Amino acid sequence: MKISIVGTGYVGLVTGTCFAETGAVVTCVDTNKQKIDNLKKGIIPIWEPGLDILVKKNSEKQRLFFTTDIAESLLDAEAVFIAVGTPPGEDGSADLSYVLAVAREIGRHISHYMVIVTKSTVPVGTSRKIKEAIANEIESRNLDIQFDVASNPEFLKEGNAIDDFLKPDRIVVGIESEKAKQVMEKLYKPFLLNGHPIIFMDVASSELTKYAANAMLATRISFMNDIANLCELLGADANMIRKGIGADPRIGMRFLYPGTGYGGSCFPKDVKALIQTASENGYLLEVLKAVENVNERQKSVVFNKLFSHFNMNLKGKNIAIWGLSFKPNTDDMREAPSLVVIDKLIEAGATVNVYDPVAMDEAKKLYLGDKVNYSKSLYGAIVDADALLLMTEWSEFRMLDFPRLKKEMKERVIVDGRNIYDPKEMEKNGFIYYSIGQKH
Repeated sequence: MKISIVGTGYVGLVTGTCFAETGAVVTCVDTNKQKIDNLKKGIIPIWEPGLDILVKKNSEKQRLFFTTDIAESLLDAEAVFIAVGTPPGEDGSADLSYVLAVAREIGRHISHYMVIVTKSTVPVGTSRKIKEAIANEIESRNLDIQFDVASNPEFLKEGNAIDDFLKPDRIVVGIESEKAKQVMEKLYKPFLLNGHPIIFMDVASSELTKYAANAMLATRISFMNDIANLCELLGADANMIRKGIGADPRIGMRFLYPGTGYGGSCFPKDVKALIQTASENGYLLEVLKAVENVNERQKSVVFNKLFSHFNMNLKGKNIAIWGLSFKPNTDDMREAPSLVVIDKLIEAGATVNVYDPVAMDEAKKLYLGDKVNYSKSLYGAIVDADALLLMTEWSEFRMLDFPRLKKEMKERVIVDGRNIYDPKEMEKNGFIYYSIGQKH
């Protein structure tokens, strides 16, 4: 089966590569010639564990191709996936300009029946706009070419995207015809053979499912952070509460970890977009407004603890930060809590030394420039530090070398934004330790 993927960002590249891994012949398209040239050489534009290996393997087996020519990619394709970005506008709504530009391009080159599948996260009603854009282009060519539009939202976790795609807990597909359903069933047959469930529904429900899923997960995070902040006032332990309520099968343990708030490319953008979609339809999503407000407040919690410890005076202080990406196993720093903390530290007059296992280049290039000092190692970042802030729970940060910390740091202050350390062990080793929602 031949398919085309338009967009070689995170979603598009993972989707195309994983479909090729299941036996499909995939052509990935992008307007960025440099990116396509690099992909042909095996140079991956994103950091995702295992992706480089699969790209190389499937390229060598002639199942995965890269081009800037969308017309070429549509030849003999049974389905084309739109996987371009939908960045938030000023009002929080999803910017559909890239999606609709691709739709028009498809309309200019389509020559036979195919299914146009929306893989980008888009608000309800986008598939209708895509259909209209394609139909208008076909009509302008005085042709009568049949096509269907489907919705197939992604549920990929950065850092675990390959497993998420190849071993999905569910596959959601919105379709409008039996013919489109047959094409999608053919494409996903390898997954069905392994027992992974595919859920067919109407297109509008499929489009909303993605937003609802991310909004629910964001809600759990903000709820737990709200409870953690209350725990500190009451002398309770948020970690104990998480275990107590997570043992209830109706609740479960996942996404109940107190911390510095959610970030990344999905949760912040999708929560905003869903709120805006509701507003455009005359409805106020009050719960999600609260979720968003709690999250923005939570991003400053680590800074506030440090600021309070130093009696509201950080001028001249040397602060070390471990972890820049919004979560482990990715170099993605979009909406990362670390950015909020770093801005506040610099504004307060502190010097900031940072270390992250994979996000340093991303930080230097896109976000922080020369505002901070970049360390080559985690212990290099703490030399003469007045305090250490942990912002991302990378595995290499979990086991501390206490003698080295004591030797290198000027003051023994640690603010743990992810609750990965034991307060008793910290106290035993002579450190002043702050965490989220725990009594000390």
